[in-house]
Amino acid sequence: MFDKLQQLETQYDALTAQLASPEVTSDSARYQKTARAHAELDEIVTEYRHFQRIREQAAQARLMLHEPDPELRKMAADELAALEPEAAASEERLRQLLLPKDPNDDKNVVLEIRAGTGGDEASLFAAEMFRMYTRYAEQQRWRIEVLSASESGVHGLKEVVAIIEGKGAYSRLKYESGTHRVQRVPATEQQGRVHTSAVTVAVLPEAEEVDIQIDAKDVRVDTFCSSGPGGQSVNTTYSAVRLTHLPTGVIVSCQDEKSQIKNRAKAMRVLRSRLLEMEQEKQHQAIAAERKQQVGSGDRSEKIRTYNFPQNRVTDHRAGVTMHQLSETMDGKLEPLLQAVSAHFQAERLKQETAA
Repeated sequence: MFDKLQQLETQYDALTAQLASPEVTSDSARYQKTARAHAELDEIVTEYRHFQRIREQAAQARLMLHEPDPELRKMAADELAALEPEAAASEERLRQLLLPKDPNDDKNVVLEIRAGTGGDEASLFAAEMFRMYTRYAEQQRWRIEVLSASESGVHGLKEVVAIIEGKGAYSRLKYESGTHRVQRVPATEQQGRVHTSAVTVAVLPEAEEVDIQIDAKDVRVDTFCSSGPGGQSVNTTYSAVRLTHLPTGVIVSCQDEKSQIKNRAKAMRVLRSRLLEMEQEKQHQAIAAERKQQVGSGDRSEKIRTYNFPQNRVTDHRAGVTMHQLSETMDGKLEPLLQAVSAHFQAERLKQETAA
């Protein structure tokens, strides 16, 4: 590991020198490319230098343990007791930073939420889940745009599809895919019994045209009148668009805009993202067959999290994390939970890399 870190530090120093050279600064394209490469190495080199400083301080403290003065020896022992855990934590961060980065981490997100088992109660919870992610996106200063939504008779959501645009959106939300279970007393329950309902969440990295090429002849385009609340164009013009990808059978609809052209463009963004997810799923399954375990499948049949309202408790079953802050979580304060889940998956990746 340390040989690799030394190589990265050497590359970083070379890039730093290039950024200051007139040959690079005078070439805009070359400067931007060099600056990006420099920025990618900045965090890991900064942490590596921090680790080196701690290790040097610890080495000096160990030498002081042999001093004849007992006070100096005690100071050295105290300093070493503080430095050793810090060095271990820094080394662990370095191991995580050396893990291969997910190429999708910086992409926007296509968020899909659907009511599952539980009827009206599931649709109500789907609406609350969408509000939770919307509030979180607002806190991160991300932009969220609804592409399509289907309301239930009790003002819940049967289904909602939205795009979340913002730096690091996919890296933060990618582990949210799966079945989310809710346990609470529904508003329609007369006897106060706790019911269990579920919604499914899909978090897809938004695919770009260079990621997925779609042949025009493989897509059937149908237009229809928009439904639901809206202006004069609703139910009077064929502005809503339904795209069917014939080779896979994937269907995407969009009726958010009054313009058919805009709806078609939005639907195509979602279609590309779904096809990208299908392609990545095939790759994950191939890896799983080789390793005899599935890596990063995003299997939606597994219940990943339970929201227990009577006990104000949220539990992530993958990371084994329980927090008694359900009301804050539903209000969009997701960061503690997301960090715990991310740390769990990073630890799993470290185990896999070590075993490989």
